[in-house]
Amino acid sequence: MGVKKEARLRGRFKEDIDAAVQRFVASVPFDWRLYRHDIEGSAVHAEMLAKQKIISRKEFEKIKNGLQGILAEIDSGKFKFKLELEDVHMNIESRLFELIGDTAGKLHTARSRNDQVALDMRLFAREATGRVIQALQALNTRLVEMAAKNIKVVMPGYTHMQQAQPVLFSHYLMAYFEMFSRDIARFESCRERI
Repeated sequence: MGVKKEARLRGRFKEDIDAAVQRFVASVPFDWRLYRHDIEGSAVHAEMLAKQKIISRKEFEKIKNGLQGILAEIDSGKFKFKLELEDVHMNIESRLFELIGDTAGKLHTARSRNDQVALDMRLFAREATGRVIQALQALNTRLVEMAAKNIKVVMPGYTHMQQAQPVLFSHYLMAYFEMFSRDIARFESCRERI
């Protein structure tokens, strides 16, 4: 069973889908960002199918090589996502069928589209959370450096939008260091549960 170049919904209607409806239901303008996670998840799933002897080693290699080829096409900018294929998953699946034929259809054995989407979103969220943690850690490093360079600089502290007691600029910066450290801990805790 091959993927047609038409949208998933196409087979459910007698007439062509209006272009406005097509644009409305298509998620590829924003979910294309999941391509790396989609391909990674599919490759691991295919490996599991081979280990369980559901597909042959040869079929696994064919799927894996096809997915790696698609990844290279996307990374190089040669791959063009098609709006009419609605989402990143259908775009990749369609291209896989073009590259390796009906063997591509075996990739969805024991995996629903919802399983695939849930995995992609989790992998994406974990990676994005990691990037936020790294950015906050870099910011904290810079705050410590700035505090060390400004150890004796005095500045006005504020309360209720008015100047209050004098404080050290280094202490002011370290207050933000502590706040961002708390945020890092929360993001790390969150990432463990994703």
